[in-house]
Amino acid sequence: MSIYQYPHTVLQIFCKTPQLGLVKTRLMPALSAEEALAAHLELSRRTLSLATKNCLCPIELWCTPTVDHPFFFEAAQHDSVRLCEQQGRNLGERMHHALISALHDYSSAVLIGTDCPSLTERDLKAAITALDADANVVFAPAEDGGYVLVGLNRPRPELFADMPWGTSAVMEISRARLAAIGQPHVELAVQWDVDIAADFARYRKLGG
Repeated sequence: MSIYQYPHTVLQIFCKTPQLGLVKTRLMPALSAEEALAAHLELSRRTLSLATKNCLCPIELWCTPTVDHPFFFEAAQHDSVRLCEQQGRNLGERMHHALISALHDYSSAVLIGTDCPSLTERDLKAAITALDADANVVFAPAEDGGYVLVGLNRPRPELFADMPWGTSAVMEISRARLAAIGQPHVELAVQWDVDIAADFARYRKLGG
């Protein structure tokens, strides 16, 4: 059995099933559907490698629309990775469900996607240690106004309901909702993710 640095925390990774024409569609038509699929797989493998390389904590790979894919079965061969299927009608419901599920079994949970190549192990550790201290909520904001990481040590349903996901207002609204209930939070370093072709070019330029 793996001995984790932070056994009381689970790292949740949201990942779409690798399907031609259905992943990284905003990279098209600059990339072909085949190239977009390859980009999705490359970024997903990079994220899994980051998460698993130093036995940081248990990992849940939350898949959508199904876990029934060879890529996920391959990922689950790693001792620390457990497959889960996302549940909910929209991204907010799926995130809330995953985090609530985790907090039944762990003291805290940190949720990320697979398309943020700027995230490092240091960032993941910073999120976990913030939740171990005084913070109930931690974010890693994104340059585009969203966030690439959210961590909780207690349920916060107000962060996930009626949110305009995919817009530049997500982080601002999240801050305002927490302020309205007097809930402080911690923000880590601003990150960037791969959404459009220019982002993927940036990733390649930096050696990705």
